[in-house]
Amino acid sequence: MDRVFIEGLEVDTVIGAYDWERGIRQCLRLDLSFAWDNRPAAADDDLTLALDYASVSSRIQAFAEQAQYQLVETFAERLAQALMDEFKITWLRLKLTKPGAVPAARGVGVEIERGCR
Repeated sequence: MDRVFIEGLEVDTVIGAYDWERGIRQCLRLDLSFAWDNRPAAADDDLTLALDYASVSSRIQAFAEQAQYQLVETFAERLAQALMDEFKITWLRLKLTKPGAVPAARGVGVEIERGCR
């Protein structure tokens, strides 16, 4: 199985359960990996057959701009479903890190895997 990945994508969004979090935007860091058969695109050097990570990244940014969730779990689930539906992705792994949420940790978050390899 081929994989396309995006590492360290930072997005600003409204995220958190505390009242003070509801009025600010916070940074989330995303690492994503997608199942994608690269052979058709590579055979003819055809971008239209590739998973366009620039388009995926733009969609993630737009999603984060509109999102207002309390839980990182909800953000991750809804984003994963949107990407799978819109880009016809059959499998993905998404790691979402919320830096600074726990002062003694570099970051906390969730990692999910959805779909079939």
